[in-house]
Amino acid sequence: MSTTRPTLHRRAVTLLIASLAAIGITFGVASPAFAISHSSATSQLRAAGITWSSSGNCSDRYNSSCTSFEGIRQSTIDGIITFKRASGCAINITAGTEVGHSSGTYSHWNGYKVDISKTSCVYGYISRNYTYLGYISGWGYQYRAPSGNLYTDEGNHWDILYYTCGC
Repeated sequence: MSTTRPTLHRRAVTLLIASLAAIGITFGVASPAFAISHSSATSQLRAAGITWSSSGNCSDRYNSSCTSFEGIRQSTIDGIITFKRASGCAINITAGTEVGHSSGTYSHWNGYKVDISKTSCVYGYISRNYTYLGYISGWGYQYRAPSGNLYTDEGNHWDILYYTCGC
């Protein structure tokens, strides 16, 4: 039996797998975004000049008075850093992955969302640069960034949903 056929077959399979992986990376469907630790998130936020606060002055994910980043997606951290750099605004995060928010796939708990303090700088940047979608009953005034991420003015804070790491 010839060894050429199994070798060609193995090469074809390898090429197919590599091609599918490249397509997946190109279209953002390769592997799911990974969750990071609270410590890793705070190090990155601190380095970017982003602050965070909580009414309980704590970071326990299982306490709704705390602001936790445990299990937040890396792309969410990248997204808020990108937003800070693009807007030039001071950013203070008031909620992360802690309990007390709505559930669902694209939730705070699953690492897709952060809440930030409302400032005139943040409002000005969002209203000038993002598409106004309208008032979402029970939620607030919503804007869509060119990246597809959603920024919702919920009255006393901005709720931001990061599908991607762009702002």
